[in-house]
Amino acid sequence: MKLTVLVDNNTFVDQYYCGEPGLSYDIQVEDDHFLFDAGYSDVFMRNAEKMGIDWRSWRTIVISHGHADHTWGLIPLFQRYTEEAMKKKPLRKPRMLAHPDTFQSKWEKEMELGLNLTQDSLTRTFDLELTKQPLALTDRLMYLGEIPRFNDFENLEGFGNSIVEGVVQEDKVLDDTALAYRSDQGLVVITGCAHAGICNTIEQAKMICGEERILDVIGGFHLQQASTEVLQKTIHYLKQQRPRYIYAAHCTDLPAKVALAEYFDVKEVGVGLEVAFGEA
Repeated sequence: MKLTVLVDNNTFVDQYYCGEPGLSYDIQVEDDHFLFDAGYSDVFMRNAEKMGIDWRSWRTIVISHGHADHTWGLIPLFQRYTEEAMKKKPLRKPRMLAHPDTFQSKWEKEMELGLNLTQDSLTRTFDLELTKQPLALTDRLMYLGEIPRFNDFENLEGFGNSIVEGVVQEDKVLDDTALAYRSDQGLVVITGCAHAGICNTIEQAKMICGEERILDVIGGFHLQQASTEVLQKTIHYLKQQRPRYIYAAHCTDLPAKVALAEYFDVKEVGVGLEVAFGEA
């Protein structure tokens, strides 16, 4: 498997890609390309083009959750497919995989947090599959489905509001999901924001994949202005997992990265990063 960072909050010096406060990864498993999240704008497509990654190669699109910094990039992708159809060059519908709550209305105060495309419009362009259940995307790449909240210290507060069955309520972001890749050396856990909690997400990956070894963890850890207690309990949990590398990205702030770096090999993440996981 090769993972390429198309969008992150950060960019690398002397690599002239664009960054934005969002997340998008190209994941290649053998000859198949998967798009994991689409960032906030068309930046992921512009960066992919510079990297030589053809947007037409994304036969499966996985959405980690419904927030704007992971889904608004679907709008320019939707437009690109529409343009191809207008040229009478319609493309085969790519599969889009997400939790059923992904496209609910989401907001915080007066700010819209969710996607402005309807499920109906997406269905016309994408083969939309909404499920809470884990799914195997390949023999080694797993979609984790809805992630149970196993512990008592993560995701204790909601994030904005949502409407569920016509009722406004605090959004617990139950649509948050992730991916796991089964390498011969252990699991590579790939997260969007980990609103479910990075520790909960790892537990779900271990349970779904039947593998206790954690090789690497990459993605957003949802550790922004985290309390000392949450950081300490997260570090304690991760110590037990003994990951080789931690690629803390996107919604992991500097104090959290510094705290993690005291105990783990924390790698820098930025647009253009390529991480390859070969088999033994």
